[in-house]
Amino acid sequence: MPSMQTLRVLPEDYALCRMEGNAPWPAAPEGPGFYSATRTGKELSVMCPSHAAPAGARVQTGFRCLEVEGPFELTSVGVVASLTAPLARAGISVFAMSTFDTDYLLVKEETLEAAIRALEGDGHKVRR
Repeated sequence: MPSMQTLRVLPEDYALCRMEGNAPWPAAPEGPGFYSATRTGKELSVMCPSHAAPAGARVQTGFRCLEVEGPFELTSVGVVASLTAPLARAGISVFAMSTFDTDYLLVKEETLEAAIRALEGDGHKVRR
């Protein structure tokens, strides 16, 4: 099992956006911060600060993002599972995303405090 992780709550409100699979690639928002776009044959999904949601997308707002402090090796096993298991036990829905260096957990704003309690109760550290 992986060691306990340290997570950081990002300050922005995030949106999950869905566009058609053949939609043009949206411009990334200006400045630093978390932004992700993923294309499949059926959809283009964008996770971005709510203020930067692409026009014409189906948008769901109100997400908060917890960044796992990394980097860690791509061969690390069970990192996401060790973080999502306590959230599942607490009945908290999570949208997990990974990059080369680390992982991100997105939860709805109204469940953020409960998510932090669940993670800390399982031994993880959460920085605000």
